Amino acid sequence: MKENNWRRGIYCNNLYKLFLLFSNMKIYVSHSKKLDFRKELYQPLRQSCLSDEHEITLPHETSDRPYNSKELMKTFNVVLGEVSYSATGLGIELGWADALGIPIIALCRKDKKLKGSVRALTNRIVRYSTSDELIKGIKDELSKL
Repeated sequence: MKENNWRRGIYCNNLYKLFLLFSNMKIYVSHSKKLDFRKELYQPLRQSCLSDEHEITLPHETSDRPYNSKELMKTFNVVLGEVSYSATGLGIELGWADALGIPIIALCRKDKKLKGSVRALTNRIVRYSTSDELIKGIKDELSKL
């Protein structure tokens, strides 16, 4: 049984890789500055296969200065919104994405309450408590787009 599960895992992983080979996406990551985003969000994303397979924009990866996302928003295929903490800028960016018809995947820690306004924007929600759950959830939601 363990052998079958292992083979199934390889098969699913290979299907996912094949899917991604033909679907490289431009992904924007929006978040609150209340989150330790470099450690809890940027690092897991950069260390995952998602970073190799997609063009991921992390707006504060190299600078804390404001990022002009309004004009660039229309160039992205999907927005990841880390919504565990509320923030005005995060809400504005998610609003722009919604107005432009860009799919939004909400990311929310399991120990945080998900706001009703997020559910009004998207039904694509990843609840996580570990980096592995975060990355797996993102992969699963991207495969549905």
